[in-house]
Amino acid sequence: MKLAILASTAGSNLPSLFTYIKKYHANTIECILITNKADAGAIEKAKQFSIPYFIVTKENTREEYDKKVLKILQRYNTEYIFMIGYMRIVSPLFVETFRNKIFNIHPSLLPAFAGGMSDTVHQDVINFGCKITGATLHIVSEEVDAGKIINQKACDISEHETVATLKPKVQKLEQEMLKELIHLLVNK
Repeated sequence: MKLAILASTAGSNLPSLFTYIKKYHANTIECILITNKADAGAIEKAKQFSIPYFIVTKENTREEYDKKVLKILQRYNTEYIFMIGYMRIVSPLFVETFRNKIFNIHPSLLPAFAGGMSDTVHQDVINFGCKITGATLHIVSEEVDAGKIINQKACDISEHETVATLKPKVQKLEQEMLKELIHLLVNK
């Protein structure tokens, strides 16, 4: 299986995912990383695991950018795409090219807090007074955070929760779902 990971951020979930792939699927999964940020922490995580990575610079339009990314994906015969902390909205062309093969991890129980990102979502969840939150794994569609939900996992929010304490709890759920998705795709 050929897997591409799109990431823009620190890549906190990547060591867990890369360790899982190396331990259980080293002979069945080839992986690459594509980022739109030259300073993304995800690059260091890829280097640590000898994962090939590509930095794709910004273009004038979303579609021009996505065409550059699609060339890389096609060169590597990519079958599936995981968006993990990818802070870009992909074009309809991108979605259509990999229809039902692009998966996004979102740090809330969608549809609640759709469209937000990382720490902002966690702060919004706390500010709203939620008693539970979690993470959602969904198929990417043309609408942001609106694709078919594949999996959701929840965790409690304590009375004195902060972004710093909530984020690791949600990331643990994200990591579990990513591993479960790998297992499903490899054994399908």
